[in-house]
Amino acid sequence: MNGIEFIAATAIILFVAFALGWFANWLVHRFSRVSKADIGELEKMAQALHEAEELRDQAITYLEQRESELNSHISQTEAELSAAMDGLRTSRHEAEELRIYIEKTNGA
Repeated sequence: MNGIEFIAATAIILFVAFALGWFANWLVHRFSRVSKADIGELEKMAQALHEAEELRDQAITYLEQRESELNSHISQTEAELSAAMDGLRTSRHEAEELRIYIEKTNGA
C-alpha cells in the first residue's frame, strides 16, 4: 500500500465515521425533540399547579383564621365556665352557712 492509497483509505474511513456521527446526532435530536403539543400540555400542567398552590394557600389562610376563632371561643367558654364554677362554689358555701344557721335556730 503506497502513500496515496493510505491517504484515500484514511479519508474514506474518516468520512464514514463523520457520516455515522452526523446520522446518530440527527436521530437523537429527532427522537428527543419536544413537540408543540407536549409544550402545550406542560403549560396546562404548570397553570393547574399554580391554581392548586393558590387554592392551598387560601385553604391554609382559612384554616388559620378558623383556628383563631375557635381558640377565642374556647377561651371565652373557659372564662364563662370558671365564672360559673366560682358562682356555684359561693352558692354552695352560702347554702351550707344557711343550713348550719337553720339547724342552730331550730335546735336552740
